[in-house]
Amino acid sequence: MNITVVSADPVQHDTPLLIHGVFEGEPLPAGVSGLLEASDFSGKARQILLLYPRGSVAARRVLLLGLGKRDQLQAERLREVAAVAVQRAVELKVERLAVILPHTTSLQAATAAQAFTEGALMGMYRFQQYKSDLTGDDKRTPAELQLLTSDDSAALQGAMLGAAVARGVALARDLGNTPGNDLTPQKLADAARAVAHKFGMSATMFGPEELRAQGFGGVIGVGQGSANPPYVAIVEYGAKREGMPTICLVGKGITFDTGGISIKPAEGMENMKMDMGGAAAVIGALHVLGELELPLHVVGLIGTAENMPSATAYKPGDIIKTLSGKTIEVINTDAEGRVVLADVLHYATRYEPDAIIDLATLTGAIMVALGPHAIGLMSNDDALAQRLVRAGADAGEIAWQLPLLDGYKEMVKSDIADVKNSAGRYGGAITAAAFLSNFVGSCSWAHLDIAGTAWTDAKPKPYNPKGATGVGVRLLTEALRSWAERQ
Repeated sequence: MNITVVSADPVQHDTPLLIHGVFEGEPLPAGVSGLLEASDFSGKARQILLLYPRGSVAARRVLLLGLGKRDQLQAERLREVAAVAVQRAVELKVERLAVILPHTTSLQAATAAQAFTEGALMGMYRFQQYKSDLTGDDKRTPAELQLLTSDDSAALQGAMLGAAVARGVALARDLGNTPGNDLTPQKLADAARAVAHKFGMSATMFGPEELRAQGFGGVIGVGQGSANPPYVAIVEYGAKREGMPTICLVGKGITFDTGGISIKPAEGMENMKMDMGGAAAVIGALHVLGELELPLHVVGLIGTAENMPSATAYKPGDIIKTLSGKTIEVINTDAEGRVVLADVLHYATRYEPDAIIDLATLTGAIMVALGPHAIGLMSNDDALAQRLVRAGADAGEIAWQLPLLDGYKEMVKSDIADVKNSAGRYGGAITAAAFLSNFVGSCSWAHLDIAGTAWTDAKPKPYNPKGATGVGVRLLTEALRSWAERQ
């Protein structure tokens, strides 16, 4: 959908559908107030009502959109109501729609335009690549969304940013929804390389031979049970130079996770195609970065493998020597993501980055602790953690910091190796992070456990359809923008 910004009188603007936001408790728009009783529409957030104005305005239809209380209008609410409104527009099969861009003294036009654009585009997302019986109507979406505002220059900048972010989210969702028989480790690595080539970034791929030669024991160990070999993909945006921060983004890319020898229950295992959600977020963020051309040096690193049980699979009790030289005692082969990340995090330290941020669908424990509404955040640097918390709040992807105390680090020590890959149920999300902390050296590092937020069967937000959510793209983009603004 094409997003345009128009400076026009909404009453005189000819459009098949005009979306008119209404704040709760405030008067209805003058042009349509005669078409309904005041009690018909209250303006509560997400409420919609379709009207046919009969010449009182130029638009052929008017969709009243509840914005909630004026003093509570924030970017996240605007994303949600935008998704509700555009989904109604899809049902009406309109080719073009316009919205009177709502903004207040606390929510400026640029931020409002970004949020509405993100919500609209993310709300229209559908994963239909495997549907064989779609008709033209099934595929139809509005071709153009016009944002009506007097502050057209600021709104245009916000809309362009929002559209870039939404495209990155859509890419991450597509990858997360693609089944494991089509998205193998090699194809996931290829997806990262495709983004690099699209935007002129450098890309490196390590296949099984290079991984063995260099000593990526964790990646090789997890992937050795599958007929589809593991890969590491590295995409570099910009170059390291004095005064410019270097940020490493590391993504877990398990394209399918059976649990390996410590096999998972059959129920729900079909969703384990999304165990590469961290890698998808990194790839999506790199796509946004390529569009925005931020003045940064960013390295995206993805470790990807398929965790399968077979005669060649790694086993509980095995000892794995990682790229760093540290050894891992395998307690549970279903704690495989951290074993892959051990190698990739250590490789990231070679760039001497100002920060390493890893994203991973790492633990069921974070789902127990935080459910589907917040990302678990653990870090060895409180300043970095707070940057990510702020970025998540601004982007609508809430991150909640959990303590990474020394006691948790003691829990992952092994009697016969340097560390063990599972310390039991208690504090499982934090002990997983404590395990990872052994492989980042002295670098500033933060771990984002997105296991509870990367996939949804319930649709907790209007702009998140069932399936992969693409979580992490918006948070990473906002964090990278915060670094870039200081240049």
